[in-house]
Amino acid sequence: MPADPDAARNRFSDALAFSVHIFTASGAVLALLALLAAISRNWSFMFWMLGIALIVDGIDGTIARRLDVAERLPRWSGDVLDLVVDFLTYVFIPAFAVVVSGLLPVWLAVLCATAIIISGALYFADREMKTPDYYFRGFPAVWNVPLFYLFLLQPPPWIAAFGIFLLAIATFLPVPFVHPFRVRRGRALSIALLVIWSVLACVTLLRDMMPGRWITAALCAIALYFLGAGVMRRTDA
Repeated sequence: MPADPDAARNRFSDALAFSVHIFTASGAVLALLALLAAISRNWSFMFWMLGIALIVDGIDGTIARRLDVAERLPRWSGDVLDLVVDFLTYVFIPAFAVVVSGLLPVWLAVLCATAIIISGALYFADREMKTPDYYFRGFPAVWNVPLFYLFLLQPPPWIAAFGIFLLAIATFLPVPFVHPFRVRRGRALSIALLVIWSVLACVTLLRDMMPGRWITAALCAIALYFLGAGVMRRTDA
């Protein structure tokens, strides 16, 4: 009896859809490599791994929607898998790095890491973390980004701790943060600045977190733009 071509296509499509889940889960492997790098104080490699994990997280949803993964494989929840991986790469690894970095006194670093983990866990459990127009409601617990600036700027411990606690509190406040890909307003500018930021961040890592004053100033200016984009939405609401 000849093979059913439709059945073969369905099996291939299902396998392709499952490969998207494997791709998403690979972010957990990147988190493990980032953790090992943090243990050995190899900060540049740690940020490379977290950066690649950020890319994986940025494109896996688009691929999943294109391949109808949720409809083809209802047994596995891509949303839950994504949250598990995101908690590792966005929250747990940065919290660990704060403790072992030596940039803060140990007791203060542990308090900051505790604030990061608790606020991050609660944020990922929030069913209303996004507004109808796709802004994040509250600081979106992407702690790998503040961690990058902590290593870049190396502020005094009390300033670093104040910033961490302020962002932890902001996860529970109705302060909008822009999603560079899904928010329509200023999307082209947001994506362009994100690309520039990525290039400058790569240069920073290649220079072992010492990129020079102009790159540092540009990175800080872009960060201020993304903070201000959400504030501008509030004034228009």
